Amino acid sequence: MRAFSDGTLDADLALVISNVAGAPILQRATDAGYPARLLESRGLSRSDHEARLADLLHAQGVQHLLLAGYMRLLSAPFIAAWRGVILNIHPSLLPDFPGLHAVERQWRAGVRESGATVHYVDAGIDTGPVLLRGRISVRGDEGAAGLADRILHEVEHALYPRAVRLLLDRLQSGAGPADDPKASTQGIDASGSVR
Repeated sequence: MRAFSDGTLDADLALVISNVAGAPILQRATDAGYPARLLESRGLSRSDHEARLADLLHAQGVQHLLLAGYMRLLSAPFIAAWRGVILNIHPSLLPDFPGLHAVERQWRAGVRESGATVHYVDAGIDTGPVLLRGRISVRGDEGAAGLADRILHEVEHALYPRAVRLLLDRLQSGAGPADDPKASTQGIDASGSVR
């Protein structure tokens, strides 16, 4: 939201959606002046939830989906309708540690380097083409919760706006959202410099 409001991203944030009642992001979005909606998925079939989601997105004129903590898998038909314009951020250096509890699993495995990955969403779990990765060294004294906090604040908050800008630039240039995804893979360290 900061990247949209401060002009870092030359785009409009049309809508913030959560599928979990009481998610803090809804209040933060409202406080920042952005439209926010709860679209609970509990008790709904995947197809019913996605139909409501698609209706809401189209009604708001949404052109790109930026997932962050949306803990509901989207179906292959839904993803196909938004192919190449759905990004997700995941707290690991994919393809390592996809899926749930990624930070805890990294901590238990004793990794020396961690970070986050922004990737295009496909029908798999964290298997889409990588757009950007950000890395930090694991100190070893932060515990799983501390590592998760470091990944969020030191990597994800810097990485996601850069990835969105890269997506928008690619689409504006006509390159296509996922043309030769390996060629678009870049790295960014915690200080924000590209490497």
